[in-house]
Amino acid sequence: MLSLLRNYINGLAFGITETVPGVSAGTIAIILGYYSELIETINHFTRDIRKRLKFAIPFVLGIATGIVAFGSIIQYLLKHYSLPTMLFFIGLITGIIPIIFTKIKDPGRGVKGFKPGQIAQIAVPVLVLAVTSYLKADEAVEAAAVISAMNIPYMIFIFFAGIAAAAALIIPGISGSFVLLLIGVYPLVTYSLDSIRRWLGDMGNMELLLDICKVMIPLGVGIIIGGLSMARLIEKLLKNYYKTIYSIIFGLLIGSVYALFNDPIVYQSGVSMWMTVIGIVTFLLGGVLSFTLGKKRL
Repeated sequence: MLSLLRNYINGLAFGITETVPGVSAGTIAIILGYYSELIETINHFTRDIRKRLKFAIPFVLGIATGIVAFGSIIQYLLKHYSLPTMLFFIGLITGIIPIIFTKIKDPGRGVKGFKPGQIAQIAVPVLVLAVTSYLKADEAVEAAAVISAMNIPYMIFIFFAGIAAAAALIIPGISGSFVLLLIGVYPLVTYSLDSIRRWLGDMGNMELLLDICKVMIPLGVGIIIGGLSMARLIEKLLKNYYKTIYSIIFGLLIGSVYALFNDPIVYQSGVSMWMTVIGIVTFLLGGVLSFTLGKKRL
């Protein structure tokens, strides 16, 4: 029973994280210590199905709850308290960085402890995320009008956006929602998620349900296909190139911290003395939380 509850809470955290642009759900999976189990469940679901279902069912329910039930709360916090809210998530990412550092450092190579190739493996992801942090897509789009006029080619485009987002979803340090933001479909997705909550209060509204399906079905299919493909690749890479992959993840985490600090969402509700003080507290809280959890589980 405790394992089912833990898996549900893990899924809840995963889902909540995916509603925040720029924050990687894969990083949360590493912090909470279920990243390997997630990859293994995706790739080997038919092996010991009963065990996989014990992980998958509460986890998926948790994700759904996190996105649908807490999505509005996160959006409210981002609108009115964006600085302390985002600093909490930045703290979560920052807290895990020292632990990943100890996993990739070679204690037998002097003070720095890095092989020459590792420097590039770390630096390239940092530079990539630093550059992409300046490539913000315009969110000023009338999502309702776009969805109502949506045709088959655009739905195919959303399908491929789902594949790209799923690939980012699995990789720690890259945010699936940030990828959707860059592609330009993030406003449509957030509008559709809000529409699900409205439809649950008015299930007879078939027009609204159709609009939701236009976005969520192709996106969902794309996420499933992209997630399955990327999970298999990551499992093989982790098995054969463990230190290389974690060096890249280390670089992605550092780059994502920079990208988040560079994100206008952090400052959209304004910066005041009290917001800054509260933000410092939430940053430290997030850092201590992730470092404590990560140290126990990594």
